[in-house]
Amino acid sequence: MDIKKRVLSFWEDVVEQNPIKIQTYFQSDAIINWHNTNESFTVEEYIMANCEYPGQWCGAVERLEIIDDLAISVTRVWLTDKSVSVHATSFIRFCGEKIVSLDEYWGDDGAAPQWRQDKKIGKMIK
Repeated sequence: MDIKKRVLSFWEDVVEQNPIKIQTYFQSDAIINWHNTNESFTVEEYIMANCEYPGQWCGAVERLEIIDDLAISVTRVWLTDKSVSVHATSFIRFCGEKIVSLDEYWGDDGAAPQWRQDKKIGKMIK
């Protein structure tokens, strides 16, 4: 199994909100945690939360690291009308070809807070 290809395909199906395909990536008793909102999901709940999320989405994996059975991805996800843009850092643990755990950290994209802009520190990432 090529974990890199599997993760890239997984993200395509997540962004397309395809419940049938998403189900195939997971071991039936996998646990999915969204730490920012202190939520833990079963596979079925995760699929519902993802596939019933409002809007049409696009996405791009910006970084992917593989360490044994662990894939770490950084993915930008945005609404097609560009009104929302977020990044997800995901720790995806595999057992064979199936995901057994998924720990995600989601953050909104946006400008630096005004107090840092006022101090004129930092610069835009190119």
